[in-house]
Amino acid sequence: MKKLSMITGLASAFALAALPALAQDAEVVEAVVETIDSGDTAWMLMSTALVAFMIFPGIALFYSGLVRAKSALSLIVQTALIACTVMVIWVVYGYSFAFGPSEGMFFGGFGKVFLSGVTADSLSGTIPEYLFIAFQMTFAALTPALIIGGFVERVKLSGAVLFCALWVTFVYFPIAHMAWGGGLFGTWGVMDFAGGTVVHINAGIAALVGAYVIGPRIGLGKDLMAPHSLPLTFIGTSILFVGWFGFNAGSAAAADGSASLAMLNTFTATAGATLAWCLVETLTRGKASALGACSGVIAGLVAVTPAAGFVGPVGAIFLGAIGSIISFFFVAVVKNKFGYDDSLDVFGIHGVAGFVGAILTGVFAAPSLGGVGFEEGVTMGAQVWVQIKSVAVTIVWGVVVSFILYKITDVIVGLRVSADDERQGLDQTSHGESAYHL
Repeated sequence: MKKLSMITGLASAFALAALPALAQDAEVVEAVVETIDSGDTAWMLMSTALVAFMIFPGIALFYSGLVRAKSALSLIVQTALIACTVMVIWVVYGYSFAFGPSEGMFFGGFGKVFLSGVTADSLSGTIPEYLFIAFQMTFAALTPALIIGGFVERVKLSGAVLFCALWVTFVYFPIAHMAWGGGLFGTWGVMDFAGGTVVHINAGIAALVGAYVIGPRIGLGKDLMAPHSLPLTFIGTSILFVGWFGFNAGSAAAADGSASLAMLNTFTATAGATLAWCLVETLTRGKASALGACSGVIAGLVAVTPAAGFVGPVGAIFLGAIGSIISFFFVAVVKNKFGYDDSLDVFGIHGVAGFVGAILTGVFAAPSLGGVGFEEGVTMGAQVWVQIKSVAVTIVWGVVVSFILYKITDVIVGLRVSADDERQGLDQTSHGESAYHL
């Protein structure tokens, strides 16, 4: 008994002596967790640059080639000024509204206005917070630049810029907070890896509303409005394809297996979508076109965006193909039937493929279909319902608020250029220069 008592005492003494060391080890572990990972940081720096590359030259060249020569430069200028305006707004209050400390369902609060409290030592996971801010800033700048494709060749520069500034404030930031900032969609358990709701459905809906509010281009259905430079559009498409790897794989916020899966899925979904678009075009029109191939690429990229880190590579092929075929139907049939002038098919491709990708993420993420699976206790049906709810909220929010903002913009600076300016082309009338001497 005496021996047992001595052993117990020695064990207790040893434990007490070890406590400071254990506490120190815990602090070391905690410090390691909170330390910047150089590999993750390097990848996110690259991803941020790739997404920025998508804006200009990517979107600028893609859109510029799709319009008539007399308005080609106007698309480049609008893209650049809208993106730069949003970048300024982002650091002033956008980051706070989307990712601020507030736990509200729709709004991140004012806690990080002017990036208050953020320093070079602030972290977001394993990367500097400044880098996370820059990465998300490229998403915020890119999304409204997509919208202008719905009303090209007929809107004032001032109107386009003001609308987009208002739109990111009252549509983009709230939806971003709902999906990624701990808001409503997050509490539902939505699966939106890189922006199906936040970017593509959001932009597509705003473009469709704009097409109806502003009205069609003069001469639509009578004048030739074919793209003036498909090679330019192909170059823009290629840049968007490359940049999209930063968009999707970068959304893993780390150089890891999730980023690798997202990168591979971006390849396979795009391949499936491009082949599907060209096949349907061949069956319905007798030949595949360069514009169709470019449209298929974009449809596949959009469809896989919300699913990139959740589905398997084979599932991504089917997801891209389905999104592409449905987008083709909207572009070739639905738009003509309803007569709206979504000039560059922002709704038809970004909006529609975004719907398909967001909802079918809940299907193809199933382990039986090669996906990573759902949260514990969540069935495929339950996840699909969550995806549908998030899409529905995004659509309703986008339609109502975008309509109001178009009307406000029209009252303040006006939206549409004069009929004479539109006929002459926006390059000369808005910027006093021409891309081509015709």
